[in-house]
Amino acid sequence: MATRRAVAPVEDVPEETTYLFRIREAASEEEREAILLRNDDGFHAWLNYCQHYTHIKIDKGSGAEMRGDELICENHGAYFESGTGFCNFGPCEGAYLNEVDITVEDGTVYLSDDEYEFVGEGPIDDDDDLGSKSNYEF
Repeated sequence: MATRRAVAPVEDVPEETTYLFRIREAASEEEREAILLRNDDGFHAWLNYCQHYTHIKIDKGSGAEMRGDELICENHGAYFESGTGFCNFGPCEGAYLNEVDITVEDGTVYLSDDEYEFVGEGPIDDDDDLGSKSNYEF
């Protein structure tokens, strides 16, 4: 069984967008971003990367855009079901977001995925802009 690591108190997880946090892959030591959200089914966590171009983040640091219970990749217009991670519209239709295992107990969301360790809340602190790039200079 996985060791539980507290990610956030339940009351810190917004109801209409996502909570961004950092994890580290146990095997590679690579730091990644993950998003936590709540819907009518409970709480869900996914790696914070679109399945069309996996370097594009769904939550760019201020919460993911959502339409009802669907996450929206603003770069590609892909829609992902918040409870399953299934892309039901867009260029990666039929793909799934990568799930991160969590549990909720006593008012706290815990990371329970053996593949990752919890690093902290918020985005990865780097100077790389992983959004879409334009060759046009303004």
